[in-house]
Amino acid sequence: MKIELLKTFLEVGATLHFRIASENLFITQSAVSARIKLLEDELGVLLFDRSRKHLKLTPEGNRLIKHATEFLFMWQKIKQDVGIADSDAHQLVIGSMMSIWDIVLQDWLKKIHRNFEDITLLTNTYSPLELRKSLLSRVIDIAFFFEPPFVEDLITEKVAAVPLHLVTTEEQENDQPILLNDFILVDYGEAVNAQHLREFQDAPPPKHLMSQPRIALNFLLDAGGSAYLPRQMTFEYIKSNRLFVVEDAPIYSREIFAVYLAKSQKVGIIKEVIQLFPHVVVLGASSLEVTSHS
Repeated sequence: MKIELLKTFLEVGATLHFRIASENLFITQSAVSARIKLLEDELGVLLFDRSRKHLKLTPEGNRLIKHATEFLFMWQKIKQDVGIADSDAHQLVIGSMMSIWDIVLQDWLKKIHRNFEDITLLTNTYSPLELRKSLLSRVIDIAFFFEPPFVEDLITEKVAAVPLHLVTTEEQENDQPILLNDFILVDYGEAVNAQHLREFQDAPPPKHLMSQPRIALNFLLDAGGSAYLPRQMTFEYIKSNRLFVVEDAPIYSREIFAVYLAKSQKVGIIKEVIQLFPHVVVLGASSLEVTSHS
């Protein structure tokens, strides 16, 4: 079955090793090799460069990664949807940027699970461009953005405004210049990132770039440094003096938006689950902005 060929391809593409892929898939190494060869024959291209000591994806293999990932997600969506077709359950497909999952969506998914027994969840992570495309093509039901698209057929609702504070592992004096030691730039969207670079234009470039606040937090606690992180995520570490808020630094407010199709067949259930956020506001384009204050 071609589904298994694509799964095997993605595993080999992730590990770049036939033996490790076979162990992860619980099949023999020869079976992995045979599946990759079968897929290459089917597509008429080489997916891996085997001429060197270390396995490497070919340009064709790199292009297949995205298509294979999307195909398998759609297959999972189809299987789940067909499986609940004879019941009263509803499938809800949710897509988001990576960093938004950590900030507000984990707790929200738990609330859906506790309050709606008839909803089955299917989640995935996308870039902003892929989110917009998947939403408009009805691959996903709800998309979460920092900067939502301006499309007439979409309904946009603000579900959260998250304060972002500069924290550091070394306490700084209030009357001293702000030092961005080993600074980690977390991806909160272009608006916040650009504003930070303007306000700290004389600072050295970021030491690291990370897409997830949770990864940045764990890295800080282990290796030291500084980063802008959601206050609710750092509260316990500030209380125990493992992290310190830089009081004189600007505070950013990163708004998060839920977006869905106005003519979706699931509008009713979508509105119900969005109401599980503490504060929900339906917004026009003029309200979609980032604010900061010192």
